[in-house]
Amino acid sequence: MLKSLIAAAAFALSASALTPAQAASASKNVVLVHGAFADGSGWQGVYNILKKDGYNVTIVQNPTLTLAGDVAATKRAIAAQDGPVVLVGHSYGGVVVSEAGTDAKVKSVVYIAAFAPDKGESVSSLIANPPAGAPVPPILPPVDGFLSLDKEKFAAAFAADVDPEIAAFMADSQVPWGIEATTGTVTAPAWKEKSSFYLVATDDHMIPPAAQRQMAKRAGSTVVETSGSHAIYVSKPEAVAAIIEQAAQASE
Repeated sequence: MLKSLIAAAAFALSASALTPAQAASASKNVVLVHGAFADGSGWQGVYNILKKDGYNVTIVQNPTLTLAGDVAATKRAIAAQDGPVVLVGHSYGGVVVSEAGTDAKVKSVVYIAAFAPDKGESVSSLIANPPAGAPVPPILPPVDGFLSLDKEKFAAAFAADVDPEIAAFMADSQVPWGIEATTGTVTAPAWKEKSSFYLVATDDHMIPPAAQRQMAKRAGSTVVETSGSHAIYVSKPEAVAAIIEQAAQASE
């Protein structure tokens, strides 16, 4: 018994004596970035799963006014982490993580039904020539430099598989999207130097699944396809958490 106690104590001491570099490499940090017309609260289901599975999760409340501002908010969240980061973006958040993901702490980037732009591209340029027959998002004319979605068409376009009451709340609580954010261009996409993962939402009526597949292929991403709306991070948090954990395990 005494030998067992001594051995246990020795193990505990050796574990506590990890160098800072070793401790950092052992951490599990996930940073979640929301997209346009939404805020970070939509990540709650994904957050709960990741926390239960032992991950340290940070949710960025990017203001979606300008790309530069959203990248700065995301980089602050990355800087606050104690080690390697899995950086995740939904929709327009994919543009943000493409720009912010070159940070040295970021080990992999995950796109959830998201834009994955190349150098010099923006949301505006990526949606300039939609494929024939692609659904047209119900974006209303800009007001004072901000865009919003038609509340009556929000659920069908953005959140068709989300509980109707939640979808209605999302429509009424949507965050106006600054036009300057849509025109912000990426200077050096993270997917060119970091491993990337892409979840294609096959029933998306905001970003056509064909466009998602094309961007994922160009980025050389590991791809998972799941039936779901643009708000798949709300409707199917298990599928979203699974690909994030896949990225985390691949980066260890």
